[in-house]
Amino acid sequence: MKFIRTKIPDVVLCKPTILNDERGYFFESFKKETFEKFIGSKVNFCQDNEAKSTKGVLRGLHYQLPPFAQAKLVRVIKGKVLDIAVDIRKGSPTFGKYEAVELSEENKLQLYIPKGFAHGYVVLSNEAIFSYKVDNYYHKESERGIMYNDNFLQIDWKLPEIDLIISEKDKMQLTFKNADLFEENFNQK
Repeated sequence: MKFIRTKIPDVVLCKPTILNDERGYFFESFKKETFEKFIGSKVNFCQDNEAKSTKGVLRGLHYQLPPFAQAKLVRVIKGKVLDIAVDIRKGSPTFGKYEAVELSEENKLQLYIPKGFAHGYVVLSNEAIFSYKVDNYYHKESERGIMYNDNFLQIDWKLPEIDLIISEKDKMQLTFKNADLFEENFNQK
């Protein structure tokens, strides 16, 4: 597995070593010891989730406030998505910036999104199966979100807005400037 820091250094792209032969392929999708050594902290993923969606489905931008904040390791098993991680840590040098990465069944890339980030994705293929690990359980009262089309963030979702399929809940999220964000003294380690 090769790890690559993105323009937001705490967001890490994970590129597996894929072994192909006449039978198909094999790769390690996660190895705790190697992963922790690279990111420089312990991680305790406690739950795996999976979502199936059709083209244009946009999920996000979601996060949970401390002490129920979640780090995520995301990947696509089938299809292709544009995955977005927004830095919502006040005082961070990349506060208000986002990282956008295409994840697909072909490239088999994964994205590590630490605590202190809002997360979302849009399906670019006809269908996608999206899988992710989290290091904290869902806590309804701590759940928050930011509008997918927030003017301050200016995220390019790669599809025309008319083609997006968005839940009523996600259509009602707050703007970045009005959202509950992570305080400057938040420490994700």
